Amino acid sequence: MRLPIISLFILFSLSIPSNAVENMVINGLFKDTAIVMIDGQKRVLKAGRTSPEGVTLIRADSEMAVIEIDGQQDTYRLGKHISSNFKAAPEKATISITPDQNGMYLVNGSIDNFPVKFLVDTGATFIAMNEQQARRLGIDYKMNGVEGSTSTASGIAKAWYIKLKKVKAGPLMLRDVE
Repeated sequence: MRLPIISLFILFSLSIPSNAVENMVINGLFKDTAIVMIDGQKRVLKAGRTSPEGVTLIRADSEMAVIEIDGQQDTYRLGKHISSNFKAAPEKATISITPDQNGMYLVNGSIDNFPVKFLVDTGATFIAMNEQQARRLGIDYKMNGVEGSTSTASGIAKAWYIKLKKVKAGPLMLRDVE
């Protein structure tokens, strides 16, 4: 049986010590733009502009963002995972993925103990799946998710944001993945 392919996106959670901001998740980084969730609110920050929560993007590129909160600037690089509820994988847990004959990076894994085949996109920020895949996995995204939108190569698309109990790719496993 051929499993549908879903995209595995890298998640970046940052817990910011601030009176106004309790939790910030970096969803995407681009030249002078950062897409972030600030205390559950999706924001597109442009360099030099401040969000309603008082978060200012100083500068950004595809690898890092310099963000100012309550007068303090800090640099956030892709790949750093900091959160009050983040549990790091054991140091020995690694995975090496080589491209297939078509140049695609595929890895077997599971979502909430259901087997899936992930298509790994190192420049992406979320796990994405279509409606049929969500149904196969028993995910009621319309009932349990938050409706929103996301930017794709084809333009803006409707999306639902949910929390997955357990995501596993090879030997790596994360719980409560947004």
